[in-house]
Amino acid sequence: MKIPISVLVVIYKSNGDVLLIERTDRANFWQSVTGSLDVPDEDLSLAAAREVLEETGIDIRLLPSESMQNMHHQIEYEIYPAWQHRYAHGVVRNIEHWFSLEVPDNIKVVLAPREHVAYQWLPYREAIEKCFSPSNGEAILQLFSARQ
Repeated sequence: MKIPISVLVVIYKSNGDVLLIERTDRANFWQSVTGSLDVPDEDLSLAAAREVLEETGIDIRLLPSESMQNMHHQIEYEIYPAWQHRYAHGVVRNIEHWFSLEVPDNIKVVLAPREHVAYQWLPYREAIEKCFSPSNGEAILQLFSARQ
């Protein structure tokens, strides 16, 4: 069963392009890297780094130490009914913690084929519009509002 605590990582380049990945289980569901903790006491930063590596092949240990930032923001949302079966009976809400990751312009992305079928780099305003989750769009907006 999945733990109802997760991370969301907005991956971006210095020019403001944001990485979005398309889910395998839902056509046209574009999102940033997301994932649940593996164990209840897993460190959030480690979970974020693990999810980035699993979903994109990007190893943050090879990037400058300040590349990943905890955005110190969390939201609570209702788990989509189609995915509630992944959680313990009666669990309907998830707490998501936001992170950002600045990557080099020439970074190579290698998707996990069981989770995602495509990726694209978009200017952040276009990425906000393409995200299927409004909170994912809010995370991108918050990141770029803070950078201006």
